[in-house]
Amino acid sequence: MSSSQQVHSIRPRRSALYMPGSNARALEKAKGLNVDVLLLDLEDAVAPEAKEAARAQVCEAVSAGGYGYRELVIRINGLATPWGREDLRAAVVARPDAVLLPKVESLADIKAVADYLAEQGAPDSLRIWAMLETPGAILNANEIAAAAKDPHNRLDVFIIGTNDLSKESGAKILPGRAALMPWLMTFLAIARTSGADILDGVYNNFSDLEGFAEECQQGADMGLDGKTLIHPKQLAPCNKAFAPSAEEVKWAKKMIEAFEEPENQGKGAIQVDGKMVERLHADIGRKTVAIAEAISQHVSA
Repeated sequence: MSSSQQVHSIRPRRSALYMPGSNARALEKAKGLNVDVLLLDLEDAVAPEAKEAARAQVCEAVSAGGYGYRELVIRINGLATPWGREDLRAAVVARPDAVLLPKVESLADIKAVADYLAEQGAPDSLRIWAMLETPGAILNANEIAAAAKDPHNRLDVFIIGTNDLSKESGAKILPGRAALMPWLMTFLAIARTSGADILDGVYNNFSDLEGFAEECQQGADMGLDGKTLIHPKQLAPCNKAFAPSAEEVKWAKKMIEAFEEPENQGKGAIQVDGKMVERLHADIGRKTVAIAEAISQHVSA
């Protein structure tokens, strides 16, 4: 994992809310939402005739700021579309935290954007996120994971696009998501082998908060870092499901402290409260504590 990935990986990304770039009122309202990431959408949520206006509106909002701790990500249209390259050019000027690439299926998809950012002298803080939402992404999982390991590609986060994945494969999204589970875990493996974060797909029925909460818990249990959302009413259950619990933070701190004891400095595994713990568990615990502390700072902001 690159040093930049290490820095970015401790950011809470429990909740990532899609915001239509054509909706000025929603962009303003987002400044007061308890959300970790705002996905300012120029792609699926914007009609073709509104894309240019949405681009200008989103980039103006990003440039103006006022979003506090919230991570700002612009989802551009694909570079092969009539709007993609101009979306990317405008995003470089606006300088969000990241640009989100739709329908990533290969190293070439990522490298084209990374090369452009480098050519334009974009700061390293402008990162790349990638949508995994097609059968092609499944078949090219190893190639995409390798791309994420290269610091030049600035790739920090993957987002699973379950709706497109269902549409292109024909697999139905039913409670429990059994038909999608092998692909979801494949995408999780891509993220974990490359050091990137990964966010779950959306839950379409935003009025069904009980079903939504269950799917959030499923994603958290799988090991995903957060979930993408389509409505603000989904924020509270999502933030709760993907935040470390008080018990998890307490245990993480206990492991860290145990390994920092002088007698344990050179050991790879020790006993803590009667449990065998490896040093890698303490490393995972450090991320847990860092995320919990960052969430606490958000709450008090």
